[in-house]
Amino acid sequence: MGDPPATPTSATVDASPSIASSSSSNIRKERGAIAAQACDTCRSRKQRCDEQRPKCGTCQKFRLECNYREPVPTKKDKTLVEILERLKGLDDRLLNLETKVDDLGHRGSAGPSALGFPHLQAPDYASQAGAAMIDPALTAAPFNLQHDLSRNAPVGQDQYKYVSSVHQMLGWPAVQQLFASIQARLPHVNFSSLERDGVSHMLGVHRPESQGLPSEGTMRTERSPGLLTTLTWENVRMWSQAYFDTMNLFYPILDRQSFMQETLPSLYRSGFSNSISSTIALLVFALGEVSLEGREGAPVHVYNGRASGVKGGSKAHPPGLSLFNEARSRMGFDLTECSLENVQIFALASAYYGSCFYPMDFWRMTASTSLALQALITSNPGELSSPRVDMIRRAFWHCSILETSLNLELGFPLTGLERMENNVGLPTFSGPFCEDDVISNQQSHFQEHFASQIVLRRLLVGFHHALSNTAPMSAQLGGVPTPFTSANNSPSLSQITIQQLGLQLEQWRGMLPPHLRWQEDCPGAFPSTTTDMFGGSTHTPASTPISPSMSHTSQPSSLPAVSTPAPPLMFSTDLDSPPAQYPYVLDIQVALLRSRYYYAKYLLHRPFLYKALHYPDSVTQDDALGAAECLKASLKWPVAMSPTCKHKRLVPCMFFFTQNFFGILLLLHLSTTVPLLRRIRSTLCGERFEMDARETVGLYLDWLRDLKPIDGGTAWHWEVVRAIYGLEGG
Repeated sequence: MGDPPATPTSATVDASPSIASSSSSNIRKERGAIAAQACDTCRSRKQRCDEQRPKCGTCQKFRLECNYREPVPTKKDKTLVEILERLKGLDDRLLNLETKVDDLGHRGSAGPSALGFPHLQAPDYASQAGAAMIDPALTAAPFNLQHDLSRNAPVGQDQYKYVSSVHQMLGWPAVQQLFASIQARLPHVNFSSLERDGVSHMLGVHRPESQGLPSEGTMRTERSPGLLTTLTWENVRMWSQAYFDTMNLFYPILDRQSFMQETLPSLYRSGFSNSISSTIALLVFALGEVSLEGREGAPVHVYNGRASGVKGGSKAHPPGLSLFNEARSRMGFDLTECSLENVQIFALASAYYGSCFYPMDFWRMTASTSLALQALITSNPGELSSPRVDMIRRAFWHCSILETSLNLELGFPLTGLERMENNVGLPTFSGPFCEDDVISNQQSHFQEHFASQIVLRRLLVGFHHALSNTAPMSAQLGGVPTPFTSANNSPSLSQITIQQLGLQLEQWRGMLPPHLRWQEDCPGAFPSTTTDMFGGSTHTPASTPISPSMSHTSQPSSLPAVSTPAPPLMFSTDLDSPPAQYPYVLDIQVALLRSRYYYAKYLLHRPFLYKALHYPDSVTQDDALGAAECLKASLKWPVAMSPTCKHKRLVPCMFFFTQNFFGILLLLHLSTTVPLLRRIRSTLCGERFEMDARETVGLYLDWLRDLKPIDGGTAWHWEVVRAIYGLEGG
């Protein structure tokens, strides 16, 4: 192929202006962190070190000992370490909670103080809400579906088991009755098969168009000169840079410096063979093309003048397909290799399938990544003490985050990867890093976003375990089983558990670094402290951990409302205006972190909504406030707002959000038809709720409408919500 025009060091590879930009002052801020990686010899000679391990080029040339001192953490490094230390603290607290929950489950019902959290006492909703106490008539509101579901409940049978996924929630009696009410409008939809088919029906895997990506378009070197004309140095450099400035920030599983300085020039000179490095490079190029087209490409369709947020290519021919097909034609040669590169191949292939809206293929590749990691660690435990251990840890936690999402929302089985958490340890991002990585981290804080996602993922796992393994959620009260209430009408174990877990979630948000923190009641706001990339500093009030019952929407109605200036918005509900542009896909990183936080809060309080729907006569003030928290947590997830929704191909695990938006639309509709929930909305959800709810319905409907032409599962979601909301056409 010939030599590249210039050696592609980190200094000479140009960043795409539409993706990354920085000032020289920003670069100077972080040069200390780069110099800290130099070996002692180069440091004493005051020359640039190439940072190769175990010996740098200078020490190899002069046959010297090459020693790297442990770098002193910079301020940003210390913040990252603090986030990971909090993870260990949260693990201890969750373990403590789970142990106490298990003990109480064996002993039976317990009072509020039995959990033994003197530092996290259960909130007294009634005293804190004061004049916001709901009207006594609220608890007597009639259930307005076909019949009062609690009347038909068999005595002594648990009426509610905690479920995490939307397709399990569809089995709720209230949701089933809602489907029955629209069945005449959808005669071709068989709602009775939902329980049997489960998630496969919702993902549309039985539809003809879901049968995998086309295989045509591969570029065999020996048969087609197209490979030589397409893989020019300019193209491969552009695709690689686009990949590292986008995808690798969501899941930092590749080393940019090694790829750009070693892998890429070597392949360009020697050609693309069946080697594992060739496969990785082709996957990077494919994802790089997705990154470019997914942001700047032509929309796949236009609806009422609004361009689709799915950009580039089509359903059958997504961006980067030829490059991906060339990569997967090589993947079989390294299918069983126990190496980090084998892990990276599966992870990159998974990311590509996700960008093309193939959820089952995405899951299969994610599971393969996890199994490859387990094979690597089991067959070669010495890798956990090798120089590449941090790359292994990042790949490990990337898989753990995805596995948790797929398990909680789609019910896909875990691979057992979680059993290795203690052996693998946490990533430290200890480098070495090239200047491009330093700049991207300075402007997007991707390392801290990744670390914070790890903590949140651990919280979600703890929540799921605690709620799945509590004592039965229904107890006898007057001969009728009612969730969340003990025989003496005191809060039940599950209610106290939810309150305690809710406080831990609020603590997580309050302990985020200021540049990741936001006002809890304003999902679209800029972080509390935003600097550098936005041309100056913007300071908004810092968030602090609060109890769900202490939010402004639960203040006594007799007190005057305190007006606070609206914070500047990073995300917008206006989908017709030109979207804001942020470097290094910062908006997606922020949207993912916040949306998963609201998902955790919504999931945690959803049992209260179940009780309000099915047992209105036994709803207490605590229950009503819990249901209100669930409704508020479902609103305006940033991932559905602009600009993030304008480049959907880049959103990781996107169908996870599609499922949840569908479920939320069902519950928001029920909250307008069930008198008890209508009263909760008007009394406990705050003055802004109705406006925010309308905007949320518009956002989530647009999300489903936008995806239905290109995703078979979403097409089914759209049919259902169109009938529920009385929408025509679309």
